[in-house]
Amino acid sequence: MTKTTASAPVLGIRALNRATLDRQLLLGRSGLSAKAAVGHLLGLQAQNVKPPYHALAARLDGFTPEALSRLMADREVVRIVTMRSTIHTHTAEDCLTLRPLVQPARDRELTNFRKGLDGVDLDRLAVLARELVEAEPRTMKQLREALLAEWPDADPQSLAIAARCKLPLVQVTPRGLWGSSGQVALTTAEHWLGRPAEPVPAPDATVLRYLAAFGPASVKDMQTWAGLTRLREAFERLRPQLLTFRDENGVELFDLPDAPRPAEDTPAPPRLLPEFDNLLLSHADRTRVVPKEYWGRSWQGNQAYCTLLVDGFLAGVWRLTADALVVEPFGRLTRAQREDVTAEGERMLGTLHPGTPYDIRFGTVVGK
Repeated sequence: MTKTTASAPVLGIRALNRATLDRQLLLGRSGLSAKAAVGHLLGLQAQNVKPPYHALAARLDGFTPEALSRLMADREVVRIVTMRSTIHTHTAEDCLTLRPLVQPARDRELTNFRKGLDGVDLDRLAVLARELVEAEPRTMKQLREALLAEWPDADPQSLAIAARCKLPLVQVTPRGLWGSSGQVALTTAEHWLGRPAEPVPAPDATVLRYLAAFGPASVKDMQTWAGLTRLREAFERLRPQLLTFRDENGVELFDLPDAPRPAEDTPAPPRLLPEFDNLLLSHADRTRVVPKEYWGRSWQGNQAYCTLLVDGFLAGVWRLTADALVVEPFGRLTRAQREDVTAEGERMLGTLHPGTPYDIRFGTVVGK
């Protein structure tokens, strides 16, 4: 620990929790539009269709699923692989800037498939794949088969993943629309949005936006969020305009001077979040939201669960069955907490499934 870090004010777990919840629009529902919220949050995890809708329902006042679907249909937001090699819903503007920023991570991902790409000219693959998906949107299967005709000895899956890594491929609608079905078909962001990608930006502006949405945070926290390395230089360039703190372990944290840092006893109402919500995945040290005793409890094997926050921290999981919202707390909830969770469940159901009768039940705790 440096002398400067040692003298910085300490932010405890609850202080970090409340600050992050406030930035994440989870202390109180925000009046932001759906597009403004997607931009402020730097995107929403979107491995499946529903999570972005659940994420906004938990954060925005007056949100309707049609608001996000309309943005997607109008090509103002898109679904694309960006941070941590996972699909995110981004504004069109962020799609064209964040994807170039995280391209080094996509290049690193390609090294995992070297064996299956032996003898493949990746630059030529990128040119051919672009021609294919810009002629008409293609499924991964169609892309695989077309590329395999050019490189018959290569691994088919590796060829398709190489195309996804080399090119900014977006999922075209109706995929991603609320209440609609559609297989994943891909074209380039530039083709879908009708404008070129931006030059690779310096990370400085994104550092400031990350702190606005996830701070206070360490360099390693942002690297975890972005799936990038070597961001220390950007933080050091910005140091003169940032505040510094440290956590209870002495790790240096950076923050925007005018960002909200509520008192640690600020009430935090319960929230029902989707699986893989960025709140739980965007820090190297997740204890500001996930108590150590519950680490790993929000998924089993490859199955991730939707998550419940109580008093600002992970406290259980939930699922929607054919006729009920089933909440499974990890520990005992007080009567008042159960009432608040029930009210939050009713609000979520009214937002996303108006007019559909659902019971709200408290189920058995998911095992460790």
